[in-house]
Amino acid sequence: MLVQQYLPIAILVLFAIIMALIVVFTSVIFGPHRPTKKKLAPYESGMTPIGPAVRRLPVRFYLVAVLFILFDVEIIFLLPYAVVIRQLGLYGLIATGVFVVILTVGLLYEWKKGGLDWE
Repeated sequence: MLVQQYLPIAILVLFAIIMALIVVFTSVIFGPHRPTKKKLAPYESGMTPIGPAVRRLPVRFYLVAVLFILFDVEIIFLLPYAVVIRQLGLYGLIATGVFVVILTVGLLYEWKKGGLDWE
């Protein structure tokens, strides 16, 4: 019975995947492919590239990304909790407390690694 409810969605997803594969493979097979040295060179807004196209990102970039994910996840889970705080009772308070403690550990890690320092 549950399968019958989701069957149209599964068919739609399957159809979308098949159409995407057809479009990609058709363009690979029939599309023009005449690579030249100039076409394969990295493009930087019409300017001549300076240095290599692939550069290593500093660790600071990843620390900022972790910080963003940390606060993003916190907001995603705490806002719905704030809406139903009265229905959850003590169990909800304890579960949210554990969640906030885990997020605080992540924040302390960021602070220790210097992710919060502005330079």
